[in-house]
Amino acid sequence: MISPFKFAHAAHADWTQAAQTCMNRLGAIPSAATLGFLYVSDAFAGELDAILAFFKSATGVAHWTGSVGVGVCATGVEYLEEPAMAVMLGEFDPADFSMLPLLRSPQDIEAQPASAYFAVAHGDPSNSRIQELIEGLSAHVSSGFVVGGLSSSRGEAAPQISDGVVSGGLSGVLFSERVKLATRLTQGISPLGPRHRITSANKNIVGSLDHRPALDVMKEEIGEVLARDLRRAAGYIFVGLPVRGSDTGDYLVRNILGVDPKNQLVAIGEYVEPGDELLFCRRDQQSAEDDLQRMLAAIGAQLNAPIRGGVYYSCLGRGQHMFGAPNRELGLIRDVLGEFPLVGFFANGEISHNRLYGYTGVLTLFG
Repeated sequence: MISPFKFAHAAHADWTQAAQTCMNRLGAIPSAATLGFLYVSDAFAGELDAILAFFKSATGVAHWTGSVGVGVCATGVEYLEEPAMAVMLGEFDPADFSMLPLLRSPQDIEAQPASAYFAVAHGDPSNSRIQELIEGLSAHVSSGFVVGGLSSSRGEAAPQISDGVVSGGLSGVLFSERVKLATRLTQGISPLGPRHRITSANKNIVGSLDHRPALDVMKEEIGEVLARDLRRAAGYIFVGLPVRGSDTGDYLVRNILGVDPKNQLVAIGEYVEPGDELLFCRRDQQSAEDDLQRMLAAIGAQLNAPIRGGVYYSCLGRGQHMFGAPNRELGLIRDVLGEFPLVGFFANGEISHNRLYGYTGVLTLFG
């Protein structure tokens, strides 16, 4: 029987204590361990070099990937806004993966192995071309799939790991098609109404929907109570931009940045053009739970092999904020799929296929 990956997690204000606890929980290091996944709270962002050096030395594993986040997660547990770390040791044939070095511009992608099938990547949100990089890497790997997330931090530093500590672009790991895996995305926002056609727009300012003033359409859909006090809608109402060609109805969730009542305009967190589609959405705990359950049932059937380990990238607006209780989101994954090694972090944007999402969870399982 193929054994599951080794993993551990711990919380402590002193990184050396948290790291040593992880090593104790990992136990004997398998000789077949070839790739480490490491996620640490942003409280440890300044010590990431030292933390990575510690795990390299203590485990003997040379290759590592990972990120900093405002929270990290592991099987059944979420560490939000507390110093913590999660580590997993994957057992992959060295011929079946290669490290993805820091990509700062789309031209950097051309030098990557042509045999790559799938990518796990972490990005720096300060790079203004991150969507271009995701699209370029997706086009480069034969499956078309990149999964991962953008680092999140309350401080200035939001580094990633690609063998060493890096920042300023996209980095991670490339896998060959011989690696058994499955990946799925779950949305955390539910639509309020139908899709609308954008009939006038300037960059991120929407003027009209279906030839009607955009703010009038928004007020109709969010309801009378919120329409009377639009400030109450902040953080609760969003827009969704349908993903062209998606066979699962996926849409990109973007914030509503402001409204202009005089001119009936709505400003959103994405550039759009006339002809694009848009729908209004809301945060909804029950819808998020239902969609997570749907995704878990689908990915369990997709893998068709025992789960050796997994990585999960959730939006920093999810977790306890969306599911109403600590550990609820990760607990649902464990309840449906069972106990298996799982690590990840709460991201400032989630990567799935060739897109950067928001308010989603992206789960990838290795068999």
